[in-house]
Amino acid sequence: MSRRAAEMAEGVAGGVTRVSVDPRRGPDPGAGRSRSAVSQVLTPELQRAAARRLRYIAVINAIVPCLIVGIDLAFQRPMAAPASRLITLADLILGTLLGLSLMWLTLRLEPRVLLDVAVVYQVVMGLIISIQSHAAPIDIQAGSRQWPVVAVWMITLALLIPNTRRNTVIATLATAVMDPLGLCVHLLAGAPAPSPAGWFLIFFPTPLAALLTLIVSGILHNLSVAVTQARDLGSYHLVRLVGRGGMGEVWQAEHRLLARTAAIKLIRPDALGSRATEMIQRFEREARATAGLRSPHTVAVYDFGLTEEGSFYYVMEFLTGMNTDALVGRHGPLPPERAVHLLLQACSSLEEAHARQLVHRDVKPANVFVCRYGLEDDFVKVLDFGLVKSVGLAGEPSLTASGVVAGTPDYIAPEVARGERDFDHRADIYSLGCVAYFLLTGKPVFTGTTPLDVLIEHVRTAPTPPSRKASQPIPPALEEVVLSCLQKSPGDRPQSARDLARRLEALKLAPWTREDAARWWGGISSAEKDESAPAGEPSLHAGERVAVIQDRPQ
Repeated sequence: MSRRAAEMAEGVAGGVTRVSVDPRRGPDPGAGRSRSAVSQVLTPELQRAAARRLRYIAVINAIVPCLIVGIDLAFQRPMAAPASRLITLADLILGTLLGLSLMWLTLRLEPRVLLDVAVVYQVVMGLIISIQSHAAPIDIQAGSRQWPVVAVWMITLALLIPNTRRNTVIATLATAVMDPLGLCVHLLAGAPAPSPAGWFLIFFPTPLAALLTLIVSGILHNLSVAVTQARDLGSYHLVRLVGRGGMGEVWQAEHRLLARTAAIKLIRPDALGSRATEMIQRFEREARATAGLRSPHTVAVYDFGLTEEGSFYYVMEFLTGMNTDALVGRHGPLPPERAVHLLLQACSSLEEAHARQLVHRDVKPANVFVCRYGLEDDFVKVLDFGLVKSVGLAGEPSLTASGVVAGTPDYIAPEVARGERDFDHRADIYSLGCVAYFLLTGKPVFTGTTPLDVLIEHVRTAPTPPSRKASQPIPPALEEVVLSCLQKSPGDRPQSARDLARRLEALKLAPWTREDAARWWGGISSAEKDESAPAGEPSLHAGERVAVIQDRPQ
């Protein structure tokens, strides 16, 4: 076991807090931040929530003043001074204009900028509300204003609009000052001043409400930060769940500083069970193996590590498009020239992996992802090196339990189905031949009632030529190449991914051009174009890819 794997296993067993460190770029500069430091900022998710709620409040505050004007005209409220009616009318117009302006700004400004705008809006609206509430004579107020309207406004904003602690304190204290300031406006207009006891009765609830607001908002803010941090892994924030399997989940995530979208495979600690050390080795090896590959046709791995709860995770690039399983399922078998175009790219990924003594062991349509990558259409990414096996390395431990065949039954090589442990990269050639068969026919090479039946077919039965199952003509030379990949003996197959690529190139089929690819992608729905790759989700479905062999076929 590597030193890093041993440390990870110790962390799971002993509950030691571990921080993810990418060995290529050193410790995460944000990993050691305290909660108090984090509390000075809000995540993009909370910022968007604040902007959305602020928009709703702006709409309400643009409508309510109009209703108040209507009520005033209908019932002619008593005023503290003759000029107060004109003041309140101008005040209501200002409130409506302010609400409309804020509504416009929420559609134009970034959420983080709106957090500062919200402070100004709260204070100005506090003054507008105060002027309205003090428009009535003092004796009427003494009987009705047991809880100041400004205080209600402060508490409402603190509960509904998440903001930084600094902005919340500034907005609350400044809004509290607006309450006596509103009364002063009417005093300047000729309203009678309250007695010293009246000042106390009118304004004592306001500082009390301000203190309550700061306490409650602090509690809510800390809870929001705690929930947000629970969805943080290193420098990444989990945005939405993409897929869930028997061992864990795959999330879409965002890097907090780089604004880079990524996919995170998260393995739950309860799924590791008593085999935690072994499983951590496997996932670490997958992450290291994939991170070391540089082919543009292999999914990129950015980081990996353990969460504080002991969950293993690794971070990969987030792709948009669809895997070839979905591609064929929705649009039918592929034209031969397009199938060859995709297979050549998959060969490029496997060629590098094989040169590094790595066998994928789970090559299947669900792990051959077709995407729009930069300016390229029909760009292939090979996913999920979760069962990767190193060959030719002395002392390499086996992570597959005795009596277990790892892989997906429909695409598994005969030597793997037999439970042999000394198979090599030619097992991937067989699996890629099964993928080619599926791309051309829309059907697997073999079918059976149970996974074990399918494994036996792979071991004992010669495949039906794809031309007999296909609904389209298949060039004989291409069929010959596919059947050569499906030979039972590894020595009868193409001996490398490069060898297979040469045979495919030698077919001289009509090329699948960039224009062809662009035309095809332009003709499908936007939803299909923007589908995301779960970045290895199939490896989470252990029931689909692992068959337990009790009576191995002879």
